[in-house]
Amino acid sequence: MYAHLSGLPDHMGDLLEDMKYSREEVLHRLRFQKPKYAFRTHSGYTNFGMTAGALAAAAAAGTAWEALSDQLLYTPLGMQNTSSRFDDFLARTNRARGHVRDGNGPMSPVGKWVSKYQRTPDSQTPAAGVSSSVNDLAKWMRLHIGSGKFDGKPIVDEAALTATHYPVAHTGFNPFTGLPSFYGLGWNVSYDPQGRLRIGHSGAFALGAATNVQIVPKETLGIVSLTNAFPIGLAEGLNQTFTDLALYGKPTQDWLKIYKDYFKNPAAAGIEVGFDYSKPPTKPTLALDNDAYVGIYNNDLYGEFPVIEKDGGLAIVQGPEKLTYPLTHYDRDTFTYVTTGENAVGASGVAFIVGPDGKAASIIVENLNTNGMGTLARKLTASS
Repeated sequence: MYAHLSGLPDHMGDLLEDMKYSREEVLHRLRFQKPKYAFRTHSGYTNFGMTAGALAAAAAAGTAWEALSDQLLYTPLGMQNTSSRFDDFLARTNRARGHVRDGNGPMSPVGKWVSKYQRTPDSQTPAAGVSSSVNDLAKWMRLHIGSGKFDGKPIVDEAALTATHYPVAHTGFNPFTGLPSFYGLGWNVSYDPQGRLRIGHSGAFALGAATNVQIVPKETLGIVSLTNAFPIGLAEGLNQTFTDLALYGKPTQDWLKIYKDYFKNPAAAGIEVGFDYSKPPTKPTLALDNDAYVGIYNNDLYGEFPVIEKDGGLAIVQGPEKLTYPLTHYDRDTFTYVTTGENAVGASGVAFIVGPDGKAASIIVENLNTNGMGTLARKLTASS
């Protein structure tokens, strides 16, 4: 799970979190997703896969992950401003607020920076829910550089910690250096032209945070950057520049520009770009009456999605908190709704598949269909 070799598609479960399913419910529902890869053959990054691995370790220790991480790591290292609980972060008076641009939705490349969203990451806290400071994370980096020791005191077994730095899965080639890239146990693993081991990782919220850590253990060198804005490549460019300066005396490339340009591509941030609904159809066709579409649609993975009448039109309802989104007609049996949350992609299509009786038998929700699980069958008639 820490090497992301479960076979699940990339980021599987994150959309369920956006729908406000609990951690337990998300992990339960993952069994209904068709695997994308054979087990242990391909690295597909999944926050909830890593969460499942962490919870297994906590269960073996007979405690909760939030308590275990504090007991075995944060307290022994003196990381007094670090927690795996979101409530602890909110309770701090000195904390960063995430920022996005106030253009057209999260990850907009235009507009002024504003603090608009607050993500609650408790459901996947082992993968994305730790709050900390650069001073605390410097202690954590010293633990890795010190092979499990901190201020001369053993904290983690050296062999166990070193095992997390080994390559486990080949993930491709670095687009900037051409060198092979690997994934270890929770780490991106690579080797530089001089053969030195490098471990690192980026983290980000589209709703307003981006981080990066890079460590060169042989040189007892490490840097971590935390930023309070969605990912634009600043943390990565800054850290790569610093590492070059420390190792070579000057940057080997213009890393700030390289990463800035790289992150302009939505795919670099893991954003799936679908059909452009801002362009009207050439010859639009009218929709059927609302009654043809109203109903409850369901599949095992995403649960029930009622389509209801609302304000004279239609709306789609998602998740246990009944998040309700107005549907905008696009063409005949295709509508759109504006997605929200960490994985928002702007307007997404909702295509109704109408049967011979003139009623929709199923729907295909575009932003849920990346991995082929976006079709929901009509279950029963919903009241308006």
